[in-house]
Amino acid sequence: MSVTVSPTDLEGAQPILSSEDMYRKGLEASTPGAEDYDVVKAHKWFNLSAMKGNPQARVYCKELLLEMTSDQVAQAQKLAREWLSANRAVLIG
Repeated sequence: MSVTVSPTDLEGAQPILSSEDMYRKGLEASTPGAEDYDVVKAHKWFNLSAMKGNPQARVYCKELLLEMTSDQVAQAQKLAREWLSANRAVLIG
């Protein structure tokens, strides 16, 4: 059995992110002064990375909780759930 895939079949496809990729996105978003500084997004990425087994992401996620309001935490959790809904297969593999 063979499968033929053309370059146009992959247009708009999102890359599969590893735990390390998610962790790096969290680091980028949690660095004050960085272009993408956003503790809500940082928490989302650290949370997702931790779900894939990254122990360091768990530590950063907990540290961020000390700096965030309850509304920010709720928003980060909502973003993580939305990401999971759209990318469920990524965490399975």
